[in-house]
Amino acid sequence: MSNRSHKQHKQHKQYKTMKRNILLTAMAAAMCLSACHTPSTLNYPQTKKCDTVDTYFGVEVADPYRWLENDTSQETEAWVAAENALTEAYLKQLPMRDKLAKRLTELVNYEKISAPNKHHGKWYFSRNDGLQNQYVVYVADEADGEPRVFLDPNTLSDDGTVALGGLYWSNDGKYAAYSISRSGSDWRELYVIDLQTGNLLDDHIEWVKFSGAQWLGEGFYYSTYDKPEEGKEFSHVNEGMKIYYHKIGTPQSEDELFYSNPKQPRRFYSVAVNEEETLMYLIESGAGEENNLYIRDLRQPGSKFILLTEDLQYVYSPLYDEGNTVWLYTNEQAPKGRIMKMDVRHPERSNWTEVLPEQENKLNDIEVINRQLVITYMKDACDHAYVYTLDGELRHEVELPSVGSVYFTGDEKEADCFFGFSSFTQPGTIYRYDINNNTYTLYSQPKVQFAPEEYVSEQRFYESKDGTRVPMFITHKKDLPLDGKNPTLLYGYGGFNVSLQPYFSSMLIPWLEQGGIYVQANLRGGGEYGEEWHQAGTKMNKQNVFDDFIAAAEYLIAEGYTSNERLAIMGGSNGGLLVGACMTQRPELFRVAIPEVGVMDMLRYHLFTIGWNWAGDYGTSADSKEMFEYLKGYSPLHSIKPGVAYPATLITTADHDDRVVPAHSFKFAATLQECQAGDSPVLIRIETKAGHGGGKPLEKVIEEEADIYSFIFHNMGISPRL
Repeated sequence: MSNRSHKQHKQHKQYKTMKRNILLTAMAAAMCLSACHTPSTLNYPQTKKCDTVDTYFGVEVADPYRWLENDTSQETEAWVAAENALTEAYLKQLPMRDKLAKRLTELVNYEKISAPNKHHGKWYFSRNDGLQNQYVVYVADEADGEPRVFLDPNTLSDDGTVALGGLYWSNDGKYAAYSISRSGSDWRELYVIDLQTGNLLDDHIEWVKFSGAQWLGEGFYYSTYDKPEEGKEFSHVNEGMKIYYHKIGTPQSEDELFYSNPKQPRRFYSVAVNEEETLMYLIESGAGEENNLYIRDLRQPGSKFILLTEDLQYVYSPLYDEGNTVWLYTNEQAPKGRIMKMDVRHPERSNWTEVLPEQENKLNDIEVINRQLVITYMKDACDHAYVYTLDGELRHEVELPSVGSVYFTGDEKEADCFFGFSSFTQPGTIYRYDINNNTYTLYSQPKVQFAPEEYVSEQRFYESKDGTRVPMFITHKKDLPLDGKNPTLLYGYGGFNVSLQPYFSSMLIPWLEQGGIYVQANLRGGGEYGEEWHQAGTKMNKQNVFDDFIAAAEYLIAEGYTSNERLAIMGGSNGGLLVGACMTQRPELFRVAIPEVGVMDMLRYHLFTIGWNWAGDYGTSADSKEMFEYLKGYSPLHSIKPGVAYPATLITTADHDDRVVPAHSFKFAATLQECQAGDSPVLIRIETKAGHGGGKPLEKVIEEEADIYSFIFHNMGISPRL
């Protein structure tokens, strides 16, 4: 689920100890399964029901498992322990589980490197030697120089559950701030390194969320919420974001409140400062909308912020400035994006001029390197890169290695440049790019135990229910017979303007090696074709997303790729909602469903943490009777019916998920277990010391993927040759 915080151009609870009765509950569930039952005949933990009923526009809606929303109660802990014990006992009996984990470990054990980036004369990059839980940041004096460790997040915890969130260099080159996340939470902590000595300073900022550090002078700005009530750190509603200024060497208690807007508690606020510290921007966004932009000229004593835009309808993002000229990205009157510029002395919107107009394809990414615009356009979910002058004149196209995804790194005023490229069959490879001569050479290529020449990745287009043409990527072994017997994993997202592009994941290789087909569908609601494609999958159009996914499944069956008995669907977050909606609308179409950290209660999602911010895509049950009825009509939790045979289902969530709170998955699992009429299992896997997915230690990732694959293979009746 996107947090919808503003993207800026220059930057990137553990459950309480189980009491004796909780342990007894878990042990009883495990012993019952192992002694009395096979994996296909499960006795689910008894989940009590309450008589909670909500009334929406005169309509009563029961919520019998409301008590599971209290994720820190002893009752909920006991339920979690019992469900996890049941799931673990089931998975433990699958012989391929350990073999899959071993194969995944072999495949991921290779060096992975990011493209280098230059800051104040030194080069920084991230590297994972193979099986490290977290990437390590290195620094070198030259791009090809001997690297040394700059920051190793693996040393910050014993189990790899502390992850690096971002690095933020001061404009004078004296300091670097970095943020960390603990156990996958969206909450961040900020620390500061003295770049001259390499020492960690005493500065420590807590309760930061959806924010980094924006430097100005001897300190930085950050955005935060008030410290939450104890026990509600991962479920309370996040409201009233404030911006503070922290001066190096002082405690957080002395930080100066810079900006807040009590009249709009459900919006995000952040500032950005250019490298020269001459211009400051204030960005206001949220409530599922886009952003407003303010500017302040720091060269003018006593200057105030000037409001440039005020309707929250479009994106306005500063890219680069030179003297009094600022280049900006916007999708105002350009759903696929364009670049404009303004004069700081006359910043009114009416004075802006267009530099690069909207093109046929979506403007996907922009970097300013060597005073040139490096533009990436997305055509049918694939990247195409070009170099333009600052005046918008095309210099040349960058011929990428193949069809895939690319990102560029470089300095605004220097020619040194790199790009990283990957596809479904090409691991992330780094190239050094000569921006002036439009040539590139190999810089770093990973050595993976994988033969890409044995596989093929192709793009197909299919018609959705209303005739809309939708693309999908299909990856599998070459010469795979289209006999309708191939195990197929269909993945989708379809929301929040997020685009699913070709990417390489070693976690997919075991699936492909066993003759599996991996399919990635580019559904409406995403950003593949611009804002119109996004809006076509939001609010009262949300059913389009589910129709697109169902049509993808029907296409794969009709074309002989697979059958409904060999088809699994998977998606996370908003994609978990997708899987939940489709498996309840068309349960006979899928053999296995893997809804990960999904939004399952569409009537109450906005009442937790940052959920209110998704209203732009979903609408809320409080908006109108029509919106309530529409949401209830597809809400996965409310679409489950007694007496229906649902697919084999493995629900995944985590105890520290404060993006999509685990209550969604808890209530969905309890309801599905109660109503399941078929023999297929309904299990829930609840990870500990993990969150929505970001920063999860590699060890936990491997364990989870092995569990998912073994569950899918077993319920398709397939024994992998490992």
